[in-house]
Amino acid sequence: MPSVKCAVSNCVYHQVGNLCGADTIMIDIDEHANASYDQEFAGENFSDNHKDTAKNESNTCCHTFKPKKTS
Repeated sequence: MPSVKCAVSNCVYHQVGNLCGADTIMIDIDEHANASYDQEFAGENFSDNHKDTAKNESNTCCHTFKPKKTS
């Protein structure tokens, strides 16, 4: 599995060295930022198999993000 770098430290999958620890990573275009894929993360099913193209890296978003619980 390739290493995925991520600087979003409040995600439950964030690991030391800014690595993503999720088993599966779902990345989509910003146009679908609020889409719900009925996903289950880190075990990981994504029911949607659509394909899109992004104009550049700033037009993408990570759907794998899951916030850490705060005490």
